[in-house]
Amino acid sequence: MIRINLLPFRAARKKDNIRRQVSVFLLMLIIVAIATMSINIWMSNNVQALTNEVAAKKTELARYDKINKEIEKIRKQLKLFDKKIDVIKTLELNRKGPLRLLDSMTGIVVENRMWLTSMTEQKGAVNIKGIAIDEETVANFMRRLEASGLFASVNLKNIKQTSVGKQKMSLKSFIFNCRKKAVKQPAKQPGNKANK
Repeated sequence: MIRINLLPFRAARKKDNIRRQVSVFLLMLIIVAIATMSINIWMSNNVQALTNEVAAKKTELARYDKINKEIEKIRKQLKLFDKKIDVIKTLELNRKGPLRLLDSMTGIVVENRMWLTSMTEQKGAVNIKGIAIDEETVANFMRRLEASGLFASVNLKNIKQTSVGKQKMSLKSFIFNCRKKAVKQPAKQPGNKANK
């Protein structure tokens, strides 16, 4: 009978299997390493892109902050200009006020019976000093002041006997305290404000 020894074939097959398994394992290791490196490179590129985008956004934000500061500065200047314009308008209205008051006084004074010695105005309060022939003239002047529409209130502060001139004429010296009516401010124009 012939005997065949299969042991070397089995050992060779076993070695071949081990070699194949080691090759598959090394191949898998190489594939995992390549995949890991690819993912790492892809993630690094994404991180770099996001970092660049964040830097660009920060630069843009800084530019917009600068523009916002300039806009706020311009708004403050516009508010200041609006206040100055309002003051100028008020001054313009008040500039004509004393002239109108003096002009109106010429029609209120009782002719040939009295004269004014001084008239002062401060913050809407007007003090009128003058000399009249008698109390009736002072009363007539007071009624005219009230009827003029220039004053909200007219109060006689005092009236006293006084001597005037070389002949020492006996006349009446008087002082009135009056409160002017408020001057109406011009209406604000719509669209005048820049920060609407």
